[in-house]
Amino acid sequence: MAFPYVSSFIKDPQAVLDFNWDWSAWLGEGETITEQTVTPDAGLTADSSSISGHVVAAWLSGGVTGTSYIVACTITTSAGRTETRRIQIVVQLR
Repeated sequence: MAFPYVSSFIKDPQAVLDFNWDWSAWLGEGETITEQTVTPDAGLTADSSSISGHVVAAWLSGGVTGTSYIVACTITTSAGRTETRRIQIVVQLR
């Protein structure tokens, strides 16, 4: 499934890399991220994820060469708002 306006990144299938979602421009004054969930397409693994200020970081591993994956980051804020942003990970030999 293609998502327009989604940032795209390249990852080697052997690499374990961190990817970040910066929510600072979207959050309101004094609003914080209280919960986060990072969900990759099947075949890519979210090894861990965390919140640091206004940024959600996720460590991703795996993937099959020549395959594109969508990874969704969903947050809930201290104001009770929920939002999802997606990135595309393209797995290529590097």
